[in-house]
Amino acid sequence: MSSCSADLAPLLGGVSNSSAAADYICNQFTDAGFAIDSTYLLFSAYLVFSMQLGFAMLCAGSVRAKNTMNIMLTNVLDAAAGGLFYYLFGFAFAFGGPSNGFIGKHFFGLKEVPQPSFDYSNFLYQWAFAIAAAGITSGSIAERTQFVAYLIYSSFLTGFVYPVVSHWFWSGDGWAAAARNSGESLLFGTGVIDFAGSGVVHMVGGIAGLWGALIEGPRIGRFDHAGRSVNLRGHSATLVVLGTFLLWFGWYGFNPGSFNTIFRTYGPSGSIHGQWSAVGRTAVTTTLAGCTAALTTLFGKRLQTGHWNVVDVCNGLLGGFAAITSGCSVADPWAAIICGFVSAWVLIGLNKLAAKLKFDDPLEAAQLHGGCGAWGIIFTALFAREKYVNEVFPGRPGRPYGLFMGGGGRLLGAHIVQILVITGWVSCTMGPLFFALHKLNLLRISAEDELAGMDLTRHGGFAYDLHDEDPSARGGSPGGGFMLKSSPTPVKPKATANHV
Repeated sequence: MSSCSADLAPLLGGVSNSSAAADYICNQFTDAGFAIDSTYLLFSAYLVFSMQLGFAMLCAGSVRAKNTMNIMLTNVLDAAAGGLFYYLFGFAFAFGGPSNGFIGKHFFGLKEVPQPSFDYSNFLYQWAFAIAAAGITSGSIAERTQFVAYLIYSSFLTGFVYPVVSHWFWSGDGWAAAARNSGESLLFGTGVIDFAGSGVVHMVGGIAGLWGALIEGPRIGRFDHAGRSVNLRGHSATLVVLGTFLLWFGWYGFNPGSFNTIFRTYGPSGSIHGQWSAVGRTAVTTTLAGCTAALTTLFGKRLQTGHWNVVDVCNGLLGGFAAITSGCSVADPWAAIICGFVSAWVLIGLNKLAAKLKFDDPLEAAQLHGGCGAWGIIFTALFAREKYVNEVFPGRPGRPYGLFMGGGGRLLGAHIVQILVITGWVSCTMGPLFFALHKLNLLRISAEDELAGMDLTRHGGFAYDLHDEDPSARGGSPGGGFMLKSSPTPVKPKATANHV
């Protein structure tokens, strides 16, 4: 502010009390800057939150019709329970500084917020990320999980497990953060560049889902008596496509929004070089990675199966987005194409491996978010461009950048550490939680309930039932129609049993 006033005052030499006038004008510009940045972050938060609708549609279309109401309710639960627990604990554990490198210790229940460094908009944006991680996990354990288990794991993940990881890599106090506070040493002299969360969000949700699905075991009928894979197809490709487009739309808040601010210049005043340009580039790299992954999956699966499968293409598209999320702000558009191409084959390969190991994930969430997220972390360490790294993470001259861009291997070393510590942390927290729920008979529903469908046994009736309408209600002309139908009599859940 003093620099602004000092520069402006001489230009107002003909004005009485020019110093006061300069201070007033600079204050107005500062206030306008805060308003612009806050509005940008809030709009990005709304976009990321809209991804919950995308998750809901994608999940609903990917499961069988008899479990539609159950999976939709779990998506609502992720947002609702996640909101309370992130407010009470999660935001404090993630960003409650000053603190140590492991976990935050301020801002519980948003106490002491707002502050110059954190406003309410920051909380809303980070909450939208936290519930995205929980939504990933719910897809892995769909169609066979008790409702109480969703409540417990979702609260624990958004209130503790995910916030600790985000503190490590995104907080100014985090031990591995690329934007660590001035004066603090960086991991391998660089820190981890996980800009929007290929590791922090996608790997956390994917690995948590991996453990849940492993401990629960596959759905009944997913593999035959000879161990061969049986495709339990979701009931609506239409909902899958709708959900995919909604997630695509929301990703423009997820990746570009992770700058948090837009009103910052990178060059001389009046130039085109500023954060606004980096935001646009990030949207472009996100788009290109997803598009490339979708097309690669389309032709790759065609060669494998002989079919043009829209569901596979949608998953491939999302895998490309999950991969580019880490390096979207520091990679060139041409490099994003490489990222998307490789991510498609990573997903195809992991799905093949999952079938061989009899691992059942109805939405391919562990493979898509865990596997493609891990590839995205490696990609960033290989293709991060020096210029972009210094613009996005200023104040550390000589910072290492991508290996293939001439920046050496230290960034790659830091990113390998990230993959290892996220895998270890989530495994040591979510694995025992799912195992304890399993031992307490709180994880998996009974075989009878699973075969009948959870909508009927747990939620009072099916989400919808296609049948012919009464011809007399239509003037005697028979025809097809559809009505929402509930169970005429309550169906009580059977006693649960272990199925691992």
